[in-house]
Amino acid sequence: KGDEIMLNSNYLWIAFMCVITLVIMLLIMPGLIDYLHKIKFGQTEREEGLASHKKKNGTPTMGGLAFIIVPTLVYVVCSFFTPFKLDMNTMIILLAFVGYGVVGFIDDYIIVVQKNNEGLKPKYKYLLQSILAVVFFLLYCRNSTTDIWIPLLDVTIDLKWFYFILVYFMFTAETNAVNLTDGLDGLCAGQMVIALIPFAIFAFVQGVNNVACLILIVIFALLGYLKFNKHPAQIFMGDTGSLALGGFIAAVAMVLKQEILLIIIGFVFVAEVCSVIIQVTYYKKTHKRIFKMAPLHHHFEMCGWSEQKVVSRFRLVGVILAVLGLVLGVM
Repeated sequence: KGDEIMLNSNYLWIAFMCVITLVIMLLIMPGLIDYLHKIKFGQTEREEGLASHKKKNGTPTMGGLAFIIVPTLVYVVCSFFTPFKLDMNTMIILLAFVGYGVVGFIDDYIIVVQKNNEGLKPKYKYLLQSILAVVFFLLYCRNSTTDIWIPLLDVTIDLKWFYFILVYFMFTAETNAVNLTDGLDGLCAGQMVIALIPFAIFAFVQGVNNVACLILIVIFALLGYLKFNKHPAQIFMGDTGSLALGGFIAAVAMVLKQEILLIIIGFVFVAEVCSVIIQVTYYKKTHKRIFKMAPLHHHFEMCGWSEQKVVSRFRLVGVILAVLGLVLGVM
């Protein structure tokens, strides 16, 4: 009886924290949009980009600041008076969330404030992403194993130091993949909400309620952001938001030991980054293009799909992959 009351109390606290997060997002976003307009923190579309996207020029960017800061503060503050405390798992996830967000902020700042469309030089961006990946690996391995679980086979393998390569690839690849997906109104944030839901369920099933709570808070922050990012978008997340989300989901997959399922659940992100790699590699060798434009979402736009159609179809694929990953993870 006591355990049941405690469980119900935990669910109520999670609901409270999610609602608070959503309400704060809905209240602050209009002010943030106005402020970013005022200081001219606007999107600059690439010259070689789609003509239909030129009208997005001047739309405020760096909106990711809101869905990084709000859920982080809500969780940290509530950890003082709720059952959901800061432990090693949640600290690693929050550090990845904020750390990669800082890298993205530097990139956005150079583009928006210094008017340098190149942003943070790729080698420096990759260096910072790599350093963070190493830090999170070292922190995580102090309190966990280097095992990975293989779905379907239901086999656990100890990768030992090869696990570092996996983690390094997860963080660097996932952050760049999510970054590339952020190209259409509501696409990246919507895909991330879909992808995070299975991980929240995995966390509950594993009894890692702190992590489940944190994931749900971020989901509700993204829902609040989507209210203003849906077509036609009033604000964009910028690299600040996309790199933070990539670091967040990579860290979540790592602490929940669902590294393999990250590839399946987040395959829309994987497809986006692979389309760029394939396009660049093929063009260098043949001077021909496989896709009309990369990343993949722009290819479908060039095929005549509307922006809303691309987003809705990608979300449908994301839901199918999320359900598939969930089934594989709990069977």
